[in-house]
Amino acid sequence: MLENQINFIIEIDKMKSVYRRTYITSGDRRENDAEHSFHVAMMAHLLVKYADKPVNVDRVCKMLLAHDIVEVDAGDTFAYDAKGYEDKEDREMKAAKRLFGILDQDLGEEFFNLWLEFEDVKTNDALFANALDRLQPIMMNYYGKVTTWSLYPISKEMVFQRLEPIEKISKKLWTYAREIVEDYFDNHKGL
Repeated sequence: MLENQINFIIEIDKMKSVYRRTYITSGDRRENDAEHSFHVAMMAHLLVKYADKPVNVDRVCKMLLAHDIVEVDAGDTFAYDAKGYEDKEDREMKAAKRLFGILDQDLGEEFFNLWLEFEDVKTNDALFANALDRLQPIMMNYYGKVTTWSLYPISKEMVFQRLEPIEKISKKLWTYAREIVEDYFDNHKGL
């Protein structure tokens, strides 16, 4: 029903007001969820040739466009916030049911299942989507004028823990991510 899709479209406009900790490269402000989702979806099309396992880039893009919609209700949980992760899963599940429930049942189930697949990180598509979701803020920190890593007590080891999906799906992207993290922390920008 068109009304349900319109209601969903209006509801997800709220993603533009959910700010992440990552700054845009100019350093003017933090990026919002909508910008992040667009950015990683574009990255999927540009970097798909570096996936070491077969992936369906259209499914990956749908996953990336949907993966942070839950933050409209649940808020953004900072990647390095252990306390925030204590109830993240419950907050996001409740949000996913409400938000994807706005859609007609077939579409709602499709996007809910894509969101679950992204969270489970078990398929090649979910692994690639997660890899890009982790690579993007690493790039913004490396190339940006304001870096989240310098604003919080974040160590190189903490960043490397977040890189696991990249290493599992793409040797080329893993090498790139490792090199820029090492350079940031070891040479000119690190704490």
